Amino acid sequence: MKPTVSLCALLMLWCLSTGVHAEGGCPPGMYPNNPGSTRGVNGCNPIPGYSNGVQQQAPIPSAPIWMDRWGAIAFDGQRGILGVSTGLQSEQAAEQAALNDCRAKGGIKCQSEISYVNGCTAFTIGDRGAYRGAKATLDQVIAEGMQKCRETDQSCETYYSACSLPVRIR
Repeated sequence: MKPTVSLCALLMLWCLSTGVHAEGGCPPGMYPNNPGSTRGVNGCNPIPGYSNGVQQQAPIPSAPIWMDRWGAIAFDGQRGILGVSTGLQSEQAAEQAALNDCRAKGGIKCQSEISYVNGCTAFTIGDRGAYRGAKATLDQVIAEGMQKCRETDQSCETYYSACSLPVRIR
């Protein structure tokens, strides 16, 4: 009886193995492009990202590179003339551009009030003075200017606000 059981087991394994087929006879790294085609045209296509039997990783993107941007405010307090600049590549260029803007508007005693990089500025005025600052966002710098102004003045308003944000170059 043992030979019959062994023979039946072998026969059963042989029957099961005849139903197993490869994926259309394509080499490693390829897949069939027309499985079960009625036209009889079969071929193989490369598996995307698969090279020399090794699955390729997508390239890791490089870290972004940012370029600083500067802005500045210049002010002629006697005449109430404000000169401004934004988006320049250096502090010196931003300050000079703000002074030039102040003079072009009729300012005679223009003085650099503030320069800032990769952020925002605001110039707040009240009855007793002017307040300037720089912060990361407009909301922050405007709120700070208004708070400082209201410590000594009653009628405060933000006269000027702007941002000079960094520029992504890669």
